[in-house]
Amino acid sequence: MSVKKLSILGSTGSIGTQALSLVDDLGITVTALSASRNSKLMEEQVRRFQPSAVCMADEEAAKDLAVRISDLDTRVLSGESGMVELASSDECDTVLNSVVGIAGLLPTLAAIDAGKDIALANKETLVTGGQIVTSRIRDRGVKLLPVDSEHSAIFQCLQDRHSAARLSRILLTASGGPFWGKTRDQLASVTIADALNHPNWSMGRKITVDSATMMNKAFELIEAMWLFSLPPEKIEITVHRQSILHSGVEFEDGALLAQLGVPDMRLPIQYALTYPDRRYCSEERLTIEKMASLTFERPDTDTFTCLAAGIRAAEKGGLAPTAANAANEIAVQLFLEGKIGFLQIGDLVSEAVSSCETTGEIALNDILECDAEVRAKTMEKASKH
Repeated sequence: MSVKKLSILGSTGSIGTQALSLVDDLGITVTALSASRNSKLMEEQVRRFQPSAVCMADEEAAKDLAVRISDLDTRVLSGESGMVELASSDECDTVLNSVVGIAGLLPTLAAIDAGKDIALANKETLVTGGQIVTSRIRDRGVKLLPVDSEHSAIFQCLQDRHSAARLSRILLTASGGPFWGKTRDQLASVTIADALNHPNWSMGRKITVDSATMMNKAFELIEAMWLFSLPPEKIEITVHRQSILHSGVEFEDGALLAQLGVPDMRLPIQYALTYPDRRYCSEERLTIEKMASLTFERPDTDTFTCLAAGIRAAEKGGLAPTAANAANEIAVQLFLEGKIGFLQIGDLVSEAVSSCETTGEIALNDILECDAEVRAKTMEKASKH
């Protein structure tokens, strides 16, 4: 059944703003919105969509927003507790989580516990808490609908439940970002502006850097493991520069199905919000001519060390993916602040994964403790470079 009442976490980001551009045509009521610091854009969204409550992660931004919309009845919350409250509110039936980073984990769990369906665009929820999240999804009987273009493509290819049971391999595509084909010597001098210049997609700063390092693809591999119950060796990454074939699946008989379309996030967002139905979408259509020269290459893990470290984390399991994510969040932040070079991101993530040794079941507190510890160690190591 299509979404009727929607709470959007991360509404001022790329996914959130594109989702809001769709809700009127889909007949969806927006009940709540959350963002990090952009109180000006949040004010515009509140006045346009009239949610009953909003949350700003930054307390000063929340105070500013409260002044901006003091003439409205919308409640203004702040911090992690506010985001958790919005995610579990009785007023919505679905939560679209497009928050950046591990900050999205607790709201996702709160929404699941409250019986909400999840449209997931927050990679870190499954990268760090995949075991816990998928277990709770099963226990609560709610839907987990992928929003990322790659996982949406795989999900769409598996709608025949009889075929899905015979899944043998996933083909996970990567654009390669702005630096595909460059050597490590060339990457040593790239700038922040270079890293943010993605050839195909318009995304937020953090995820754009993750695409440039290919950390993003390692995280998507870990996501796919949890979403589709396959080990890492059954998920093959291929660099597809055109971003036309969004991902595919292979079945036991050797048949390969793939989903193709123009590089536009509105289609996977809309499918998550209308599933299992399909609705008309006014965006650009894919033509035969645009499919005339599709290329596919093996990933270069020697140059893109974040990808190599992320794959090692997937293979190690336990808290290794949490360590990789924590180190990456800190390293990307430092890079965007001009405090470390581009190649140091991979160095710091690789060190975190190599240092992480865990086995057995993982509790939520284990994840949060590991995250905090790795962040502190990564900051310390970065300061010595």
